[in-house]
Amino acid sequence: MRRPLVVAAVLLTGLMLQVAVVNRLGLPGGHPDLVVLCVIALALVGGPEAGALVGFAAGLAADIVPPADHTIGRLALAYALVGYAAGLLEDVEERSVLTTVVVVVIGSGVAVVLYAGVGALTGDPRITATAVAHSLAATVLYDVLLAPFVVPLVSGIARRAEPAGVH
Repeated sequence: MRRPLVVAAVLLTGLMLQVAVVNRLGLPGGHPDLVVLCVIALALVGGPEAGALVGFAAGLAADIVPPADHTIGRLALAYALVGYAAGLLEDVEERSVLTTVVVVVIGSGVAVVLYAGVGALTGDPRITATAVAHSLAATVLYDVLLAPFVVPLVSGIARRAEPAGVH
């Protein structure tokens, strides 16, 4: 029972920090995606099924929290797929920082491209090649800069919430 509460607390904290702090920062080019970093970290600890579930829940929450201005489900799909893929790399052994950064680069990039792709398919006029390239570069760069801090912190919290004897 403890682990689902910890996962929910981590996701809600990441989402609230994203909406209340990060999105309001005047960073050049865009902003990091704390929620996808949390999804990746939790997926690396929990595996592909947990990663997909956590990603879907986090994405759905991000889809409905104001100031969301897009079709509900876009982030849910993107984060679920990223969570599943990151979870495939679940390992009881500690992974290197380089491996974590590579997973973050791929996961952040895939999330941006999937979100934009679904937006383009649903007719979002804000989706242009220039906008996607700009968002992709900024999000991946900022996520890579935050990954060495966020991913180990969230992974450590998730591991401590596991019952004794698991993994």
